Amino acid sequence: MKLGVVGLPNVGKSTLFNALTNAKIMAANYPFCTIEPNVGVVRVPDVRVDTLSKLYNSKSTVYTTIEFVDIAGLVRGASKGEGLGNKFLSHIREVDAIVHVVRCFDDPNITNTEDTVDPLRDIDTINMELIFSDIDVLGRRIDRTKTAMKGGDKKYAVELALQERIMAGLEQGVLVKNMEFSDEEQELVKDYFLLTSKKVIFCANVSEGGEECEYVKRVQEFARKDGSEVIVLCARLEEELAGLEEDERQMFMEELGITESGLSKLVAKSYSLLGLISFLTAGEKETRAWTIEKGTKAPQAAGKIHSDFEKGFIRAEVVDYDTLIACGSYNAAKEKGKVRSEGKDYVFKDGDVVIFRFNV
Repeated sequence: MKLGVVGLPNVGKSTLFNALTNAKIMAANYPFCTIEPNVGVVRVPDVRVDTLSKLYNSKSTVYTTIEFVDIAGLVRGASKGEGLGNKFLSHIREVDAIVHVVRCFDDPNITNTEDTVDPLRDIDTINMELIFSDIDVLGRRIDRTKTAMKGGDKKYAVELALQERIMAGLEQGVLVKNMEFSDEEQELVKDYFLLTSKKVIFCANVSEGGEECEYVKRVQEFARKDGSEVIVLCARLEEELAGLEEDERQMFMEELGITESGLSKLVAKSYSLLGLISFLTAGEKETRAWTIEKGTKAPQAAGKIHSDFEKGFIRAEVVDYDTLIACGSYNAAKEKGKVRSEGKDYVFKDGDVVIFRFNV
């Protein structure tokens, strides 16, 4: 999973990126401090992996990962090249979802591209630049489709109608992700790589103790109507926490009343937004988490590990994590009849612990 961190200059993007990845990149008080995108790969914290690894005394423990891309600050006019905008916009096309950092704090010492703090105005600025970029990209695709239609293939007429419908929506300020499509149309839309088709998590960046401020409430209300997710955090505080040793971090979080790190919040929202779950494999050699889409059936889940597992799939021996831990071991769970033998039509659930049986 690849998430692009975007926002206007100086809203806390690079500070948040540092907190998430502990990458110590430059986070300066001037626009366009970030030029080339910074990339950080972060393991997804999962207490189930830790617990199973200890239970099996595994030699190797492997977590699933998220790749964060810190994309330079966008400004009004980015789609026309302002602030190196075209280059920055191209980086967004490569991500699975967007983490849109929004400034929700007052601080006269932090340079702002606008005279006032207004999170909804800032969200609209970014959205309009993404729309303008999509209009430009889709316009060129429409021209190519019209040229292809001259060959007489009727499929291009269907595609042109779809493209023109999307264009009409964009020109009215509607994001592609908020347009309605059939399943067949949705597959076509994916191939257009439009920026506004990507799902969004708004990150309301607050000052310490500002979680309930009016700015945050505005973002939450907007996200509810937009069908997006929201997390609220103080990027500067998260960056400080990320620089501490584990014991110190836990102690500091307890003193501040913080129960969950920004990374954990973002991971949970990302999985929810993108419809992802994790299943687990465990043994003396390795304990590992595997990320799949909700609705994935057993053979395809097996193929996540190795293509031979999918080709020669026989069955999956499955026990849910909570039951396994309650029983104390896989063998104990099996003796109590808690391990299920599932076939090709079984749909995996989050937290399934599995042994695949296959023959190649």
